[in-house]
Amino acid sequence: QGGNNAGHTVVVDSVEYDFHLLPSGIINPNVTGFIGNGVVIHLPGLFEEAEKNARKGKGLEGWEKRLIISDRAHIVFDFHQAVDGVQEQQRQLQAGKNLGTTKKGIGPVYSAKAARSGLRICDLLSDFGDFSERFKVLAQQYKSMYPTLEIDIDGELAKLKIYMEKIKPMVQDGVYFMYQALHGPSKKILVEGANAALLDIDFGTYPFVTSSNCTVGGVCTGLGMPPQNVGHVYGVVKAYTTRVGIGAFPTEQNNEVGELLQKRGKEVGVTTGRKRRCGWLDLVLLKYAHMINGFTALALTKLDILDVFPEIKVGVAYKVDNELIPHFPANQEVLQKVEVQYETFPGWNTDISGARTFEELPENAQKYVRFVEKHLSVPVKWIGVGQSRESMVQLF
Repeated sequence: QGGNNAGHTVVVDSVEYDFHLLPSGIINPNVTGFIGNGVVIHLPGLFEEAEKNARKGKGLEGWEKRLIISDRAHIVFDFHQAVDGVQEQQRQLQAGKNLGTTKKGIGPVYSAKAARSGLRICDLLSDFGDFSERFKVLAQQYKSMYPTLEIDIDGELAKLKIYMEKIKPMVQDGVYFMYQALHGPSKKILVEGANAALLDIDFGTYPFVTSSNCTVGGVCTGLGMPPQNVGHVYGVVKAYTTRVGIGAFPTEQNNEVGELLQKRGKEVGVTTGRKRRCGWLDLVLLKYAHMINGFTALALTKLDILDVFPEIKVGVAYKVDNELIPHFPANQEVLQKVEVQYETFPGWNTDISGARTFEELPENAQKYVRFVEKHLSVPVKWIGVGQSRESMVQLF
């Protein structure tokens, strides 16, 4: 699900890659990358991203031989991105409040998908004349809705024709491809989603969410894969909490703690370059994510960012009007006024980036991890203690 609105930074052999549409595994020459039907694809964005990761000595080579694209995935057009910008301006003018979208056209293209006026990869590849007609109808619809919108219809169609030739060899029937992968010779399948649980269109901090399901249900709908094939579900969570853009954030630290987390964690959005807002780890939020996804284990990342804090807090409960609430509030206004109950832990004041076993971590760091496990009743399987993929403690 998602598109090039979310970004993942991957560091391999001290080379830094930025991925938005390409699956992170594409770096590995033995891996087949697959972009599922739930993803919305901006074709210029896809090729730009591949080129960026191929030059500057990064050496992402042969990716087009290792990438498969579902023919049922919807296409993000340049005008969807323009519409995204216009909508944000309108929200700002009308309500004095925008959503803080990435302006990558994600909302508009999912809206078109739900309104059944979207165009898919299979449409682009079947009959270009037919595709062009439907493209023009869609463009006109947007022009009538947003009179200030400028769309270069012929220019964009000419570009799409070139991209069509480029992606043709990569496109397959995604359902059949996944079925073969699940029932042919035994394969390891790792599914990666964009965004995070609290940005899910159904379960996130609505309306400050993305337009797709980033929870585990997206695996079935976004790949055409039966629930019985979902094995382990790993929750990836930082040792503190961050958020890009607008929306409620109960454990946010608008102070030197937040600034230090932001600086040490290099917390900048990969897509927009916006500084991420930072705060203490919120276990109410994490428990809620677990209720929805049913994590079998957690990857706790960036524990090393907490190395310098004399004391560390963890949000463990929410109070509203002085009453503890057992659930995570659906309503933004309620969420804005929750009072977080914290547990405070002594820090470890040591550089842990060299640790490779749990025993090598300072006692206070071990206690922090064990507290998270106990509170959630989910085991921590990996602990990230640095940027590179070697900087990892595996517990079991």
